Amino acid sequence: MKLAGRGVISCLLTIAYTCLSPIQAAEPADELETLRNDVESLKAGQRAIRKDVESIKNLLQSQQRRRSPVRDVNTTLQVGADPYKGLADAKLTLIEFSDYQCPFCARHTRSVLPQLEKNYVDSGKLRYVLRDFPLDFHKQAAKAHEAAHCAGEQGKYWQMHAQLFANQKALHLERLPGHAKTAGLQDLAAFEDCLSSGKYAERIDASKAEGGKLGIRGTPSFAIGLTATDGSVKAKKIVRGAQPYAIFQKILDELLATDAGEQAPPSKEEKG
Repeated sequence: MKLAGRGVISCLLTIAYTCLSPIQAAEPADELETLRNDVESLKAGQRAIRKDVESIKNLLQSQQRRRSPVRDVNTTLQVGADPYKGLADAKLTLIEFSDYQCPFCARHTRSVLPQLEKNYVDSGKLRYVLRDFPLDFHKQAAKAHEAAHCAGEQGKYWQMHAQLFANQKALHLERLPGHAKTAGLQDLAAFEDCLSSGKYAERIDASKAEGGKLGIRGTPSFAIGLTATDGSVKAKKIVRGAQPYAIFQKILDELLATDAGEQAPPSKEEKG
């Protein structure tokens, strides 16, 4: 009986071993396949991440290009009767589109313009032109621009220019004659007649319209290019905003290094 029992147990063990062995043998293969699938999933995830990173990089680069304060242009601008500093035959011309109520314009006038005058205007390399661009929400700006031109009739444009920027919070119409007197105008009656006539309003509107065609929406903005023989400007760069002196320096030095552009006839007049 004991022998019979032992036989039954032995048989059962044999059957169990026979049945279980294929399962146990298959386990390593299943684990390997699972591992391969996990690796492929990780690779697919990495590829997706790389793709997303590349998309983000391209988006950031695109936004950076849009935010850049400097853009290339290739257009001709007329200067005409606009007031300027420097020589008419300077190789380069910088046109500033400005607003007398704009605090950033005042900052540029105080901090950057003196450096440009010292290093480029005074040495005859640059003609610095002022173009009117009073913004609609600056209610006193347009009349202040007219006042600057009226002062220019008595040879005091740049003095009035400085006076207006020094008193940005006092540009109401009734304050302008006082600024004109401080700027050195002798005939205040003529100044007031000029101002009340609005004779420069159309010219200021035309200046704003030309700036709009260049894509200018805010102040200060600048067009920089080569001076042609007829005094016009072959604009190459537009600079947006009150940028550091170094940005203007880089552009001006690059343009001075070129051989392109025609030179205007000799002159040493400063207009305004």
